[in-house]
Amino acid sequence: MLLPYFLISCTSDDVYQAIPADSPFPLVIPKNFPSVKQDISNNVPTQNGVALGRKLFYDARLSRNNTVSCAFCHEQQSAFTHHGHDLSHGIDNLTGKRNAPSVQNMIFQSEYFYDGASNSIQMLSIVPIHNPVEMDENLPAIIEKLKQDGEYVKMFQSAFTNGEVSSANLLNALAQFMTIMISADSKYDKYVRNESGGDFTSQELQGLNLFKNNCATCHATDVFTDNSFRNNGLPPNQKLNDLGREEVTGFSTDRYKFKVPSLRNVALTAPYMHDGRFGSLESVLNFYSNGVQNTPNLDPLMQQHQKLGIPLTPEQKEALIAFLKTLTDETFITNPLYYHKT
Repeated sequence: MLLPYFLISCTSDDVYQAIPADSPFPLVIPKNFPSVKQDISNNVPTQNGVALGRKLFYDARLSRNNTVSCAFCHEQQSAFTHHGHDLSHGIDNLTGKRNAPSVQNMIFQSEYFYDGASNSIQMLSIVPIHNPVEMDENLPAIIEKLKQDGEYVKMFQSAFTNGEVSSANLLNALAQFMTIMISADSKYDKYVRNESGGDFTSQELQGLNLFKNNCATCHATDVFTDNSFRNNGLPPNQKLNDLGREEVTGFSTDRYKFKVPSLRNVALTAPYMHDGRFGSLESVLNFYSNGVQNTPNLDPLMQQHQKLGIPLTPEQKEALIAFLKTLTDETFITNPLYYHKT
């Protein structure tokens, strides 16, 4: 059962043994959010499961040479992105070909990664773990490492009724931690929920109206993504040769289509686009007004005007950026619930 949001409490890793394995985590769905897209009925977050998932998220032993954790590419202060890196760095300082997406509001998304390589919150961690330029490890090897750690053995015993240090329980714990990572306390949220602190300036209101008219079809609902894959007209990066969604489906009709990212905390998650080519929101809007190219499978929404893209004046761009900054959630990026002390 999903409980209402903001009753969330933090359980210290030091007291996990005193809590029953099935002690529920008080998860709440924000009233302005859409329905949950992931079925978590077989892996409902518990206090101990979340504590274990948090510890695993920050543990570099999930990588082959014990140097790269999930948190290495997903830093809380940057809404769990790899801030400042156009392409994320992984094991042996190798470089991937995509920018690290944010980890937030995951249960409201139907597919993950820019190409949709996973559609399950319980299975998505396998992708970076197995990726040879990210963590380059395998689940059996990780489990053998964790079995040698007495604290982990106790935490797995406390988190799951079968008490096993296993691949399934590792993935379930990580999924439970990501399930509770909900960002819904921005100025925008307070505005739409008529809460204190939600008064918009005239420029922010102008930006909201511009957003609704020009951006909200793709960046839909208060999670700010419609979970679709689209080609927004970015000139292909010839060096990376990234075909996008086609790499998963094999269909040429999916070439250069990438998952529409959520815009939650977008002011904190630079650089932007799947390959991190833009360093600022200004650059992103300049692209949409002047840089869209007619590449294969270009989304029809980019072809609605006399000129490809979205016509925007400098004043309109400033208003849009003012609105996008209202999506910053300071509570989320400073919440000790999402931080693990090593």
